[in-house]
Amino acid sequence: MRPVFRSSEQNIDNTGATLVTTQLQALIDETAAAGGILILENGTYQTASLFLKSGMEFHMEENTVLLGTTDESQYPIIDTRVAGIEMKWYPGVLNVNDQKDVVISGGTVNGQGEYWWSKYWGDDMQGGMRKEYDARGLRWACDYDCMRVRNVVVMNSSNVTLKDVTSTRSGFWNFHVCYSHDIHIDGVKITSCGTHSPSTDGIDIDSCHDVLIENCVTSCNDDSICIKSGRDGDGIRVGRPCHDITVQNCTILAGFGVTIGSEVSGGVYNVTLKNLSYHGTDCGFRIKSSIARRGYIRDITVDGLEMTNVKYPFHLFLNWNPAYSYCSLPEGYTGEISDSWKALLTPISDDEPMTRVENITIRNVHADNTPDYDGISRAFHIEGFEEQPIRGLHFENVKLRCKEFGVINYTEGIRFENTEISVYSARDAKNDEYDNR
Repeated sequence: MRPVFRSSEQNIDNTGATLVTTQLQALIDETAAAGGILILENGTYQTASLFLKSGMEFHMEENTVLLGTTDESQYPIIDTRVAGIEMKWYPGVLNVNDQKDVVISGGTVNGQGEYWWSKYWGDDMQGGMRKEYDARGLRWACDYDCMRVRNVVVMNSSNVTLKDVTSTRSGFWNFHVCYSHDIHIDGVKITSCGTHSPSTDGIDIDSCHDVLIENCVTSCNDDSICIKSGRDGDGIRVGRPCHDITVQNCTILAGFGVTIGSEVSGGVYNVTLKNLSYHGTDCGFRIKSSIARRGYIRDITVDGLEMTNVKYPFHLFLNWNPAYSYCSLPEGYTGEISDSWKALLTPISDDEPMTRVENITIRNVHADNTPDYDGISRAFHIEGFEEQPIRGLHFENVKLRCKEFGVINYTEGIRFENTEISVYSARDAKNDEYDNR
């Protein structure tokens, strides 16, 4: 029988009034050494980064909150990967790095996102570092230089289970799983929604394999569930694809949809999305890349999507957000160039082909709008590259009722079987632009 350790036995403050990182980490280390189960009992625990160890279970009771401190001096700076680039950055509030056989369950991780969002956008949500970088022609660098804490990070680990954990108010991505395999994410909830909560992705699976995500609910202000494999030259250098990923039986609320990309430089293949329910989401199934990404996306199965009031049921756009996606120094720039900038600015060989997207099957999909819905409603926004069209896109048993049909450009071998599309308005050209923040 595994030994059980309880936070109450250590007299750790659970009011959230004081920082308890050192006490919690000591208890984690003791539990791991014994191969035991740590139960964090009801209460609020203010903490900086915690690092779980192999062979342990970390269980938070229903009313337990890990409250990420906003004192940045308390967070270490470590080697990690951020938005597809290997660099030094903050870890998460809760971390599993270089470990195996770990279970995390229950409770809530609260990143106190407003502090981090203000760092990016300013107190008035119109300034901050982003305004400064835009003015200097450095939009592409801001997301990397504006260091913000993720809520949960699993890095270079295996046989990790995340079950029934709630993530809220994350400073950056909510759940980031990178360079890992045999991961099970079951019943987690993401509630990092807010108009001004930048880059609060729900679940990011990054250069991983053999991952199952199921029974989750997401509400955020970026990609709901996202599959990635590195950005541009750095992603090509690392060369670790993301493959054998299944997402099933999830509810997708506010957010940008279930997405592959934009960081696909290492390649993505063998992905299955099935039995997903959407309501009020920006996109249903989404692919995004850019000329600089290269890489590939292939052998994708999408089966059983039910969408209500979704702006773009299918948004497959390979030249996404140029201001963010294309990195170049402003003319006459004489400032410092950090290591992360060097990675972003690394030239890519012309021998690397643009992102190749092929063999995608989409079946058993229904999308409609409620009578009172008056938002964007575009059935298709599909656009490959002229030199590299999207190939082998197959729709089967699909029924869509939308305001506008949309656009389909640069595809080869697209097929529709038993597909019914009802369009009750004309094309609105302003909806050609989406998510160029």
